[in-house]
Amino acid sequence: MFKKQLSIISGLMLALLITLNGCKSEYDKLKASNDNLKKYQEAVKYYNKKDYNKALGLFEDLATRYRGRTGSEDLFYYYAYTNYRLKDYTSARYHFKTFADTYPSDPRAEECRFIAAYCFYLDSPIYSLDQENTTKAIESLQLFINLYPKSDRVTEASKLIQNLRDKLEQKAYANAKLYLTIGDYQAAVIAFNNTLRDYPDTKYAEELEFLTIRAQYEYAKISRENRQEERFEQTITYAEQFEEKYPESKFVKDARDYVKDSRSGIERAKRVMAEAAVDPKKAEKIAKKDTTNTGEPPSIKDRNNQKIP
Repeated sequence: MFKKQLSIISGLMLALLITLNGCKSEYDKLKASNDNLKKYQEAVKYYNKKDYNKALGLFEDLATRYRGRTGSEDLFYYYAYTNYRLKDYTSARYHFKTFADTYPSDPRAEECRFIAAYCFYLDSPIYSLDQENTTKAIESLQLFINLYPKSDRVTEASKLIQNLRDKLEQKAYANAKLYLTIGDYQAAVIAFNNTLRDYPDTKYAEELEFLTIRAQYEYAKISRENRQEERFEQTITYAEQFEEKYPESKFVKDARDYVKDSRSGIERAKRVMAEAAVDPKKAEKIAKKDTTNTGEPPSIKDRNNQKIP
């Protein structure tokens, strides 16, 4: 009885395996086969039909078998582009760069080097997010220009670099304004000056220079009286330079107001310090006042990638 049941079960399992094997698609059978030539030919057909997912499955299998072998240029060229068509730019740029490094004499090496850099460009996020890929895209595109200075793609690479620099400029501008918004006036002054130094031709120059005046004034106003005179004097310097550079600016009136208020602040600070010179209690009160960092300016390097709300 038991042997009969075992025989029936074995027969059913065999029938099930045969059925499952029969249900396998032609694609699955091809993927499991060792016919590499047919696998490659079908992968190319899938690619040309824009069925990139199926093409990728076959190319991936072939790539593991032919990695490092000569005569595999076409395979790895298609493999890189399949990832690109699927918008997997991280994988695509790796495979394009690998192609260019592995087959530098191939006529397509230049193209692959450019597309690898372009993948970084496509992965560059909006300006408010971390800009690591933006920086890497600039470096990769500049490397392409250096390697292929006579390439027809140099003009396009240069335009892409400018677009990326514009994004970094916008981030620097937004970050600097953020420090002013949150009341970190010392960091704001540093950030405004750094942005103007790093992007001397920025379209935000006039506004940034005016906001430098405002941030410096606010910084001076909340400082201890024994530091106010020099900081208000710096405000006046910034304002006078601004008016000389932008005499027709809409900010000129406000800049003049900051000069007037700064001079008043200097006179007030002098009176307080004169009183403190003869009043120990007042001197002690000034010494205890610690609303700002009166030492070296804080580093804002680690805050450069802060997300803008």
